[in-house]
Amino acid sequence: MGNSVRTFKNYTPEEIDKFLNQVIDQVERMITESREKNKEIVLKDKKIEELENRLKDVSKLQDKLAHYERMEDTLNRAIIMAQKTSDQIKSSAHKESEIILEDAKNNASRIVNEALLKAEKTEMEANMLRKNINTFKRKLRGIIESQLEIVDDIEKVDF
Repeated sequence: MGNSVRTFKNYTPEEIDKFLNQVIDQVERMITESREKNKEIVLKDKKIEELENRLKDVSKLQDKLAHYERMEDTLNRAIIMAQKTSDQIKSSAHKESEIILEDAKNNASRIVNEALLKAEKTEMEANMLRKNINTFKRKLRGIIESQLEIVDDIEKVDF
């Protein structure tokens, strides 16, 4: 018992302190990263809310235009399809945000790939809707010009 340095299972206090300091540093980095991710999530939630409000404003304008002129059957189907697509996008966005919160570290790559595929599909559907709606633009031009002031006000909103 001539050795005055105490050890624990062949580890010296210096080795234990060094290990504990490494663990503390790692935990502090993880906490900092978690806080940064939470800030990003809050910002993205605000952006989603802003986009939903903007979508509601656009929907109101579409309803007003529908009252001024009867739409042909193709345009009615296009508006219904756009509304369903919009609801699906909002629903998917809420589901995806919950998944991101729960599985961000383990599933980030999969979530990004799914989002890209859905965005591509939505873009393709939006392009189809634009093609259908273009045939009716001439008939709506007079009504749209009377609504341009409202649209200009929406575009001035700083997001």
